[in-house]
Amino acid sequence: MENKESNLEEPDKTSKKKKLKDLFALKHIIGIVAGGVVGFFYYYFVGCASGACALKSNPYYNIILGILLGYLVADLFKKKKTNNPQ
Repeated sequence: MENKESNLEEPDKTSKKKKLKDLFALKHIIGIVAGGVVGFFYYYFVGCASGACALKSNPYYNIILGILLGYLVADLFKKKKTNNPQ
């Protein structure tokens, strides 16, 4: 009886792991890190020095925006699925 119950739980765990792997693949992690670095560099080199600019003067906002854009740009590159029956 216990063996059947444990078998029922395993597909659910593997599907969650697969979804998590698909959500944060290596390309996404690279995009997140690169976006965060670019966001910080944007704040450091372009940001508003006086503090009057609400968006450019906050380093956290620029880093988070860079992370978001990095993830989205990395998500653009997907493998093409081919249905080649041989």
